[in-house]
Amino acid sequence: MPDTTVSTFRDSLAEHNASSSVVEAAAFEDELESLLTGPAVGVPLDIDGVSLADLPVTLDPTPAELEAADFGVTAASLAVADYGSIAVRADAAGTEPVSLFPETHVAVVAASDVEPDAERAFERLDDGARADRASVVLATGPSATADMGELVYGAHGPTDVHVVVVEDR
Repeated sequence: MPDTTVSTFRDSLAEHNASSSVVEAAAFEDELESLLTGPAVGVPLDIDGVSLADLPVTLDPTPAELEAADFGVTAASLAVADYGSIAVRADAAGTEPVSLFPETHVAVVAASDVEPDAERAFERLDDGARADRASVVLATGPSATADMGELVYGAHGPTDVHVVVVEDR
């Protein structure tokens, strides 16, 4: 994946009040430990070489653990560089609620899964969604609304989003 695509993605994330970091798989655990400063829930990551198994993250959380968590850690099946969006699958593992309920969503995406534009992303999504009839949400930054006046973050989801891009995957 060209560095320019990941750079564009990170710039787009910043424009939508989301933060990001880029790490190699060997540094993933250290990066995540530095980000998780409170209770965390997560779902297994489907990215070669990275795992939540040795991290302070509760996998398969109960509803009470989900409600008490400050951080939700999920994989993003892909990202759209020019929009700063991530694709979050609705699946049996609970990826969607883990991404929505905690105050901070930490999404993990392989650099090879960062598509330069929406056209390429939708081609990939179409291929996968048709095959397994999956539901996918495209999320861009923290939840925000201005329905009742001034812009408010966290109205319908996380107040903060951080994306960890794993470079060598």
